[in-house]
Amino acid sequence: MAEQEEQTITVLDAPVTGRSRTGRAVALARLLHHECTHLLQLYKAKETFLVDHTPDGRRIVSLSPDSEEPSTEEKVQLLHSALRRCLGLLHCVILKEVEEWGDLEGDYETMRKTVQVRLEHLLHSTKDLVETEDKTLEVTPDHQCNEETDGAGGGFGLKMWTYQVLMELIHWADHAVQTLHVLHTEREGTEEI
Repeated sequence: MAEQEEQTITVLDAPVTGRSRTGRAVALARLLHHECTHLLQLYKAKETFLVDHTPDGRRIVSLSPDSEEPSTEEKVQLLHSALRRCLGLLHCVILKEVEEWGDLEGDYETMRKTVQVRLEHLLHSTKDLVETEDKTLEVTPDHQCNEETDGAGGGFGLKMWTYQVLMELIHWADHAVQTLHVLHTEREGTEEI
């Protein structure tokens, strides 16, 4: 299983020659989704108490379009905004975990850094795809990291909040795959990537 997973990652990491910009963005979003899912698995393995606890399922990041029927480009711009918020949340998770437990090295921490870099790359890709003279897109994290995550729960509250953030990353990475695939289909006239 691990060998198959390694092969999948290697194939996904392979250079994408001959692909369009939208095709590369879809491939990047798929890779991010895979890595976010793996990051959550590593977190669950590290925090075994999660077997008995599940976050409430509410969205941390939610967006509302300016119009009732946004164009695909507008949907990608909204996606970009959500991904910026996710990057900000991930930065906050890293900061709070380092404050609470120190700078640790392990599979979880390594994958967390990989997801952060991959998310930054996807932000640059979505910016390049839909930025216009009228609409400038930022790629910096969009989050102030000022909410109380541990409250009365202490370390437990931080762990549950981290779990919610990781679930949010998976949700938006999956949303990115779907939205960018629609953009690719519209621009390239083909569903194949």
